[in-house]
Amino acid sequence: MSNGRLLHCLLVVSLLSGVAHAQLSKNFYEASCPSLETTVRAEMKHAVGKERRIGASLLRLFFHDCFVQGCDGSILLDDGGEKSADPNVNSLRGFDAIDTIKASVEAKCPGVVSCADILALTARDGTFLLGGPYWDVLLGRRDSMTANRSLANTDLPLASASLATLITKFDRQGLSPKDMTVLSGAHTIGMAQCPSFRDRIYNDSNIDASFANQLRKTCPKCGKGSSLASIDTKTPMAFDAAYFQDLIDRRGLFHSDQELFNGGSQDALVRHYTNNPAIFRHDFAKAMIKMGNIKPLTGTAGQIRKNCRIVNRLIN
Repeated sequence: MSNGRLLHCLLVVSLLSGVAHAQLSKNFYEASCPSLETTVRAEMKHAVGKERRIGASLLRLFFHDCFVQGCDGSILLDDGGEKSADPNVNSLRGFDAIDTIKASVEAKCPGVVSCADILALTARDGTFLLGGPYWDVLLGRRDSMTANRSLANTDLPLASASLATLITKFDRQGLSPKDMTVLSGAHTIGMAQCPSFRDRIYNDSNIDASFANQLRKTCPKCGKGSSLASIDTKTPMAFDAAYFQDLIDRRGLFHSDQELFNGGSQDALVRHYTNNPAIFRHDFAKAMIKMGNIKPLTGTAGQIRKNCRIVNRLIN
């Protein structure tokens, strides 16, 4: 290949790479909705002030959105089945908060901002308001017109997942084992219902006995068991690195949590984040930006939903 043609090919590759990275931008709404981030942040301050747990709920909602079809707001659709998928049924929350924030944004910038972008902003702001890191959210996503229950059942990791399964499911989304471990650190905030950790407290052997006994008092071996437990036993409503210390102490609430520290490939990283909280915060912010770039709809794909729960009616 001649030097001229080689240079041309490299230039094309460079330009294509630039286009791929330019799909989302932190300044996407600078002209069309300049008040977007201040509007979302004000609503999130109100929501978290009213109930601190909502920050964790919206962070989890964003994660469950991005792992199914990409970060496209499909998890917010009432019709489509993702909400009733096995990993989501009776466990996702925060939809009313999204409705309120969307209404505030629509009042200022009607038909401009996607539900997918609003969800990405609430995940960042909720984390920050609970003491976590701040990052520039890349924007410009559009909303899916469909949801996918089948993909939700296959692509979302369960609380019973093994380390190998977790690595596989994150790899499917272009996320590394390191991304997986640092993003699991989101469990430093929030709570979970009894059915999600019942098997662990009654059947796992790699669990602190006093921790298991304490949880058994409110989470029966049989029955529905709707009691809640903090995922982080030390500071459940503050974003910090205490979650990783819980894993070292064999006090991970979920089986999948404890798999990150169970004689496997992630043990060293768990210790690293326990001893270096600032590095965890930095890596978490980077991983959230990376996760937010999973298969976004951009350009003319999808639509900008007026109501996050339903697809806009198409006019022929």
